[in-house]
Amino acid sequence: MEIGLMLLVAYLLGSISFAVIASWLFKLPDPRTYGSKNPGATNVLRSGKKVAAVLTLLGDAGKGWLAVILAKYFSFAWELGSEVIAGVALAVFLGHLFPIFLDFKGGKGVATSAGVLLGLDLWLGGAVMLTWALVAIIWRVSSLAALVAALLAPIYAYILFGPGINVWAITMISLLLFWRHKPNIINLAAGRETRIGEKSKL
Repeated sequence: MEIGLMLLVAYLLGSISFAVIASWLFKLPDPRTYGSKNPGATNVLRSGKKVAAVLTLLGDAGKGWLAVILAKYFSFAWELGSEVIAGVALAVFLGHLFPIFLDFKGGKGVATSAGVLLGLDLWLGGAVMLTWALVAIIWRVSSLAALVAALLAPIYAYILFGPGINVWAITMISLLLFWRHKPNIINLAAGRETRIGEKSKL
């Protein structure tokens, strides 16, 4: 009962779209109607409203972090296994990708996965975020940075934790990130991918 409740709450928390909320607060167009049509921080940034993009980033990362931190607390209090924490990490991520509040059409999960990793381990989250930042600074392409970070995340996790359920959960998240970035991979190969900060015609 407790495990099912934790997974449900994590999924519903992940389903909250801060891109849509921030765009509504700042009277911006729905992020699903311009640019990549992705309800995420990078696409909101294309509106030209940096504050809205930052709020989206913090909100989407924050829900991933909060879900894992709560899972850690209640897993300890209710004497549940680490498998539950890994399950919650996946559930909140899947909520962002397939949100019930947006007809199951969500974002790509980059910020939420970063929050999840920070919740699991600060060193792990920090290493992945540093990887993203370095690639983004050098090439100024958000999707490329996300893909490189996603590729290395399971490796970092294995180095920190060794084999185990956390590594499997992180590997699954990374594979889902690659799947969600299929159009970006095609654009990268063709040299058409939008650079960070470029505005879209709204």
